[in-house]
Amino acid sequence: MSAADAVAAILFLGVVLYAVFGGADFGSGVWDLLAGNARRGGAVRRLVDHSIAPVWEANHVWLIFVIVFLWTAFPRSFVALVGTVYVPLSFVGLGIVLRGAGFAYRKFADDLHTARLYGVLFAGASLITPFFLGMIAGAVASGRVPADGVGDRLTSWTGPTSWLGGVLAVLTCAFLAAVFMARDADRMGLSNLAEWFRVRGLATGLATGVVALAGIVVIVADAPTLAEGLTGRALPLVVLSGVGGLTTLWLLRTRRFVVARVSAAVSVGAIVVGWGVAQYPWLLVDEVTIADAAGAPATLTGLLIAFAVAGVLVVPAVVALFVLVDRGMVSGGEDRPAPVDHG
Repeated sequence: MSAADAVAAILFLGVVLYAVFGGADFGSGVWDLLAGNARRGGAVRRLVDHSIAPVWEANHVWLIFVIVFLWTAFPRSFVALVGTVYVPLSFVGLGIVLRGAGFAYRKFADDLHTARLYGVLFAGASLITPFFLGMIAGAVASGRVPADGVGDRLTSWTGPTSWLGGVLAVLTCAFLAAVFMARDADRMGLSNLAEWFRVRGLATGLATGVVALAGIVVIVADAPTLAEGLTGRALPLVVLSGVGGLTTLWLLRTRRFVVARVSAAVSVGAIVVGWGVAQYPWLLVDEVTIADAAGAPATLTGLLIAFAVAGVLVVPAVVALFVLVDRGMVSGGEDRPAPVDHG
């Protein structure tokens, strides 16, 4: 494996981690949006606050990691990507900012009207951010991001594969969040909320599977390079993802929430890895390979060293945080809730 391939693999590891942990984080906002009015949705929103408050900032470390590795290791391709899809990227950035602000401020609102405003910002941004990230992924996968960065500013990211990617991203985030939140509710003895999320996890899991199966037609017609890879060397990962998804549905049906969370993460992680394997050796599909896009050898070596150091210093801390949260040993900030439910 070359240094460029190693850096690309590490970069894609960040994509996988963001898809799983950041995805569940975004999905919690989707359920916040769909929870209902103050009376019906108050308990759901309090659980969302409790569950993601300790980790929501940590989840976005992976996105920063991916961006830094991409522009440092593959600078020309980064410029080409940003130059072509800067419109959806702008929506992503705006969504992340508004989401964070809404989540942070709504718990300290002085009245119901203000709390609702911040709640709408948080929940709405939780929906649009993964949608536009999925559209960007679809643009790359369908070969619509040219190496020179002069792709059409609209049609490059609005093709059929982009729409499929956006819809699947939102459904996948909602599915992950429902599974994770069902586990949190069950751990805290909130059986009604666990059931609420269990039912929605089953529904979104089925919907995600249906859309993914229907999307095969879209990918074959619109992204032939990706389709060839998915039905070739990445096929075992596609099968693993499907098995993981079906297993998660069965585990939800039988209320085995702890194991369901693991199988859901495996299902999502496997299909994201499958995307990367199917796309290899392209960085920008049908335009630039990883080897051609790589920067200076010294830069790649420096990134590999930085990753090794981060693996020693950062990863254990992040793992410890998630373990402590899962065991209920880190407060979600519920000691100072909003004065009223955020309906």
